[in-house]
Amino acid sequence: MASTEAQMGYAPIGDLRMYYEIHGAGRPLVVLHGAYMTVDMWGPLLPGLAQTRQVIAPEQQAHGHTGDVDRPITYEQMADDTAALIRHLELETADVLGFSMGGCVALQLAIRHPALVRRLVVASASFSSDAMPQEALDVFPTITPELFAGTPIEEAYQRTAPNPADFPTLVAKMTELDTATFSWPEEDIRAIAAPTLIMLGDSDGIRLEHAVAFFKLRGGGVMGDLAGLPDSQLAVLPGTSHFAPPGSGLLDRPDWLLAMIPRFLDA
Repeated sequence: MASTEAQMGYAPIGDLRMYYEIHGAGRPLVVLHGAYMTVDMWGPLLPGLAQTRQVIAPEQQAHGHTGDVDRPITYEQMADDTAALIRHLELETADVLGFSMGGCVALQLAIRHPALVRRLVVASASFSSDAMPQEALDVFPTITPELFAGTPIEEAYQRTAPNPADFPTLVAKMTELDTATFSWPEEDIRAIAAPTLIMLGDSDGIRLEHAVAFFKLRGGGVMGDLAGLPDSQLAVLPGTSHFAPPGSGLLDRPDWLLAMIPRFLDA
């Protein structure tokens, strides 16, 4: 088994100093975290993946060890930052796994920098803001820094951020991102070169009908017996939410994820 002892560093990307960790050895896999997350919030999934590959885990603008800079947080900018990190590490290509916000970043990475992405895993994310249930869209404008008081998210930020007092700025920028309507062109989703594994829980923050529509844009929805299996795949995890309550979120299912993700990446 590969060592999972981490290498840690900062990549100079314009004004941004992007923190990243590298675990394990083998074919590179870039893992992109969700909103407000840090590297350690990947839990046992990260060392599990690092048993068979080199896992590169960055922290995006204003998240974790990566300080904020004077610009909004957008999916497109985070994708460009991630592309710059891949080039900084002198990787010709990488597999990419993104969860939630990171799933949207992974999609934009595959659209904007297709030569860098070999295979793509999009977990609990999609290409349109209306993929989320209306109740989730209604909650986003009400989020305040006080909502996170005493939570693991606040604790992780206070422990890792270069400027712990900046948490309200992060919340403001994330609220702006989460309340912005977007719908990326279907032709861009169809044109993604990387085979794609779409993953979500059956009670996730992405509507099931939208996940099926996403899958069809990636070549799915055919009868494999007659047409052959498509390059892309769809996985719906039973009894699984997005993040809460504790123990029920997608990342709380490492055994299931580790049974599916490496198999897809190694196909």
